[in-house]
Amino acid sequence: MAAARHSTLDFKLGAKADGETILKGLQSIFQEQGMTESVHNWQDHGYLATYINKNGSFASLRIYPHGLVLLDLQSYDGDLQGQEVDSLLNKVEERMKELSQDSTVRVKRLPPIVRGGAVDRYWPTADGRLVEYDIDEVVYDEDSPYQNIKILHSKQFGNILILSGDVNLAESDLAYTQAIMGSGKEDYSGKDVLILGGGDGGILCEIVKLKPKMVTMVEIDQMVIDGCKKYMRKTCGDVLDNLKGDCYQVLIEDCIPVLKRYAKEGREFDYVINDLTAVPISTSPEEDSTWEFLRLILDLSMKVLKQDGKYFTQGNCVNLTEALSLYEEQLGRLYCPVEFSKEIVCVPSYLELWVFYTVWKKAKP
Repeated sequence: MAAARHSTLDFKLGAKADGETILKGLQSIFQEQGMTESVHNWQDHGYLATYINKNGSFASLRIYPHGLVLLDLQSYDGDLQGQEVDSLLNKVEERMKELSQDSTVRVKRLPPIVRGGAVDRYWPTADGRLVEYDIDEVVYDEDSPYQNIKILHSKQFGNILILSGDVNLAESDLAYTQAIMGSGKEDYSGKDVLILGGGDGGILCEIVKLKPKMVTMVEIDQMVIDGCKKYMRKTCGDVLDNLKGDCYQVLIEDCIPVLKRYAKEGREFDYVINDLTAVPISTSPEEDSTWEFLRLILDLSMKVLKQDGKYFTQGNCVNLTEALSLYEEQLGRLYCPVEFSKEIVCVPSYLELWVFYTVWKKAKP
């Protein structure tokens, strides 16, 4: 499948931009490509020139008076070859340096952005930066009743699970799994463990190795499990092949009713691990916002956590200080007083430092 390629070339000048001189100086370069020029002038707001080729490729040149000059070139596969695009950009760069008489402060050329391709390589980080991954294959792409599920292959990170546009976990991300389990500081042998979410199977796989008494995993989306047990086996091993094992069970349910049921029954766990997706998913109607949903999960989790138990969860990117503060604010509003600690870990495929929380009940006086 063909795609559009968007190339950019930016110039930051150390002086005001002479729009007429720049347009006249670059004109011949675009004419050599058979491109038709159209110029717009906004007096104190600079110039916009467009250059259109008969084959459909086009360029826009925006000249801002204060000294910023931007060239954007868009072509469809087959319109212009990569070498032709590079040649055109090289000529513009050389001519601009001549025209600016060495007043150019910075020249920036980004790799071309590929738009509409068969493989989407662009995914945002939690703090809003755009990352281009080295994705070369769509392994799995299905819509469940709850979310879109993608598993994409990266040369560097292996298969990556993406849920409704949010990068969840890659096969390279053992650091995430270890951090949300307590970074190797906990003894899970003979313990009762509750996992909320965790449909990729990574946490379940690692805990089973540590000889727990019983692990109960509550995942709402069967299709996440189905995709991961086939395409994320470096993460989940064989634990998702069956919903029950010698020391674990997987419940395909909404975790909120399950937590309420366990609380009513008086059932308690040594560890509760919250690995729910970033966007709340629930069949229960009582949460009106992300923070109310989060606090509900926290309250219910504390009700099923033993007095000396621990609750583990991910926080967010370290750059999102406001969101982290709001999360910690919720911890102070629970039905019981709690204490917490946090750890910062680099998760490979996130390309971000990530915060993980440990929460426990305050000791009774």
